Amino acid sequence: MSENGKHSGWVIYPIGSKPKMGLAILLGLQQYLTMFGATVLIPFIVGGAMGMPQTELALLISTMFFVSGITTLLQQSPLGNRLPIIQGGTFSFLGPMFAIVGMVAAKNLGWEVMIQQVSAAVMFASFFEIILGYTGLMGLVKKAISPLVIAPTIAMIGLALYGIGAPWMAGNWVVSIITLLALVLYSQVFSRKSKVFLLFPVLLAILTGWAVAFIGTMAGWIPEGNPANLTKGVAIIQASPWFSLRPALPFKWGFPQLNAITLAGSLGMLAGYLGSMVESIGDYYACARMAEAPVPTAKMISKGLGAEGLGCFIASIFQTGNGTTSYSENIGSIGLTHVASRRVVKAGAVIMLILPMFAKFGAALSTLPQPVIGAMFVGMFGLIAAVGLSNLQFVNLNNSRNLFIVGLAFFAGLSFPAHFSASAIDWSGAGQVGQVLGGIVQTIMTTGMAVTAIIAIILDNWLPGATRAERGLEYWESEASDEAWEKAEAEWAKMAVGEELDLKR
Repeated sequence: MSENGKHSGWVIYPIGSKPKMGLAILLGLQQYLTMFGATVLIPFIVGGAMGMPQTELALLISTMFFVSGITTLLQQSPLGNRLPIIQGGTFSFLGPMFAIVGMVAAKNLGWEVMIQQVSAAVMFASFFEIILGYTGLMGLVKKAISPLVIAPTIAMIGLALYGIGAPWMAGNWVVSIITLLALVLYSQVFSRKSKVFLLFPVLLAILTGWAVAFIGTMAGWIPEGNPANLTKGVAIIQASPWFSLRPALPFKWGFPQLNAITLAGSLGMLAGYLGSMVESIGDYYACARMAEAPVPTAKMISKGLGAEGLGCFIASIFQTGNGTTSYSENIGSIGLTHVASRRVVKAGAVIMLILPMFAKFGAALSTLPQPVIGAMFVGMFGLIAAVGLSNLQFVNLNNSRNLFIVGLAFFAGLSFPAHFSASAIDWSGAGQVGQVLGGIVQTIMTTGMAVTAIIAIILDNWLPGATRAERGLEYWESEASDEAWEKAEAEWAKMAVGEELDLKR
């Protein structure tokens, strides 16, 4: 928000606005498709590591979407921070998941036991986040976080997935480049002349890429086996039932047994939670900034993390093999669509609850070509990185101390995960406790956001040579207040249903 409390015109539908229900549903569907790539990718990784059958993998994907709907509504309730962020799976949990799967595999047990043990570890470790969140302990961390910390951490959210964008686009450069070009034209050029392109650039770009892949498949231009070929997708749709309630079935793959694997896995999973919480704090700042809202207060951060802990507990009950966290993709979507309405986020959440029950629709979504998803990642995660860097405008960049912190945090966040992902530390001689601690260290060191945030927090609060104003803390403190949010909420409440803010371009 601007200094006089008014919006600058970046956001058409601000957080508290209420677009007409039909439009909100369409915009919510766009949010659903925006999160599709990562929401499908995580179950594919989890199911692949466990060796799940294809039919069960499809169920795992539907379950992840269903749980995302529940946890998104939870975050929009009084128990959450009510920022317009969709909840979904987290890459931070993959490291501990692989460790648990390895321990189960060493005992020659099947994939059912693997997902049971992973779910148990997520469940027990979720109390760690619930307690840190709702007691307000994590909110106190906000006092040690300046724009010097937030800027590289948010940017790392976008940069950490650089290895997915172009490699996925490379599956079919024609389809992916057309999709990326469509995203650029729809969001930056056509949006200036048409409200349809202004509100739905992501959805229209996805449909464009999908249509090109379909035409290419039907015409024989895209051979079978190519990532953009839709032949297998048609067969999957035909074989799927029309309706199934299995995504909403708790403990569908059996109850976990409590044993040494559960204890070790739960301790290892704590590192995943740490990385997830650090990333979420950065997401909250990025979302508020993108939505032209005041800076999140310590209370909002605490409630948001507490709700995410509850979401992870729910995810363990439905056995997603993962937890839930705030989704960076949808923050990027706010920047492209100029829509930050809570009503839209809730509509998207309801869609995520209903559509997984229609198996054929879920199967149809599973045909979204990988090159199209890769193009979306390039556009949206690049925008997230840029939003992170924009926080440096509140920092004195003529101060060499500040430049040193940003540069070191950036490089460490990229370099350390590259090393530790390829070279695991050998803790075999340190005993069971040492191996668990080694797994925690390994998980932290392979999470770019966690490395960046930890280094930036330590250096910014330890190194002398900058005033609070030069570190940007005075801006945070002036904007992050209950009064600022009350003023913003009052402004949004004056908007009639369907009303939108005028863009000042």
